Amino acid sequence: MNTTIVSMTAADWPVVAEIYREGIATGHSTFASESPANFSEWNKGKVVGCNVIARDEAGLVIGWACLTPSSDRCVYVGVAEVSVYVAGAARGRGVGDLLMREMIARSEVLGIWTLQAGVFPENKSSIALHVRNGFREVGRRERIGKMTHGPFAGQWRDTVLLERRSSVAGRS
Repeated sequence: MNTTIVSMTAADWPVVAEIYREGIATGHSTFASESPANFSEWNKGKVVGCNVIARDEAGLVIGWACLTPSSDRCVYVGVAEVSVYVAGAARGRGVGDLLMREMIARSEVLGIWTLQAGVFPENKSSIALHVRNGFREVGRRERIGKMTHGPFAGQWRDTVLLERRSSVAGRS
């Protein structure tokens, strides 16, 4: 499979939103109940230069990834949360790994020394993706949020907190 990773643009939003909705519907991707209305709304607060998409050999968007600052406090300027979503039809083909490696590379160029992620413990493939890419489990946040939608509506959910420390950025 010939997959390319490129920067996301507003023109990619309809497919990005569809992939996000697909993840939302599983109940194992996010506490969000719906995707933002448009690219501008979704893009608010993201780390500039760290929104990417994966395109297959036909040019179709098959996944996306982004970084969001973990806090607006200046001491956490080098810490960001990573999100990776892959279209159902493209799962199991290494797309998530390509997206994650691109996020790591872009984050380090920007001086981000810690990437973190909160993943539902049932999402074993996402946890495995993170671990393959240098993340480690640092804890479990029990009953951190209550689902408002989907197959787990009304249930309190745990998340596994994962982090990756850069061996390049933030060392000085």
